[in-house]
Amino acid sequence: MAEERNIRKGPDQGGAVYIHGHHESVLRSHGRRTAADSAAYLLPELRPQHRILDIGCGPGSITADLAALVPRGEVTGLDAAAGILEQARAAVRERGLDNVRFATGDVRALDFPDGSFDVVHAHQVLQYLDDPVAALREMRRVCRPGGVVAVRDVVYTAMTWYPRVPGLDAWQRLYVRVARAGGGEPDAGSRLLSWARQAGLSDVTATVGTWCYADAEKRAWWSGLWADRTTSSAFAARAVDGGHTDRAGLEAIARAWHEWGRHEDGWFAVLNGELLCRV
Repeated sequence: MAEERNIRKGPDQGGAVYIHGHHESVLRSHGRRTAADSAAYLLPELRPQHRILDIGCGPGSITADLAALVPRGEVTGLDAAAGILEQARAAVRERGLDNVRFATGDVRALDFPDGSFDVVHAHQVLQYLDDPVAALREMRRVCRPGGVVAVRDVVYTAMTWYPRVPGLDAWQRLYVRVARAGGGEPDAGSRLLSWARQAGLSDVTATVGTWCYADAEKRAWWSGLWADRTTSSAFAARAVDGGHTDRAGLEAIARAWHEWGRHEDGWFAVLNGELLCRV
């Protein structure tokens, strides 16, 4: 594996609050993501020799996929939380990839020279920052001329589902309150184009990607992880400590998630904004 570096650390520091933490219920979701289901808009841009910076790499499932697609290149997986990188390293080892390195760092102050990468990618990162425009400027700075900055973020208020279990409406409202109290923007996906323009990125292609959970296995997985996340993750602590709800409120939402998950005709859709920005 390529040499690893320690870069400026700083989770929950100076305007970057990751409200979920790394509870098992969170990693249950993140560790299952792939480049195909989470970065399909980017994949046609990749070349075997590309150097990629994967910001907010988490447990490394997308990072490993990207590395497999650039066998003559290199991928640097960057995350603010050093602990999660152990899981990312394990994911890479399991696949026998030797063109990946990992580092801790802050997207708002990247410790890389100008033009270091062909592709700078961030999946579900900008929504947690109080200054996503500054982050995009940094991403642009470390991307070489002719390279690509690629970002994808969710739009929480655009999530929709059937049946309309009332407790899930309460969950959606609660999530938005907690996220904004942390300084982030839960509807980041709809703001990406505006933020990119403010950051000086002018050659931009905006698209939409979706996730859909509508069969028995996916409903059980999605409803179960969100029920657990609602009661047991860092989000739960922030929701209660911030005065947004109480434990009884969280338990009621968890029951609503389980109720939705039991519906044979249950359907849940997640909308994600995507941008390809040519530097």
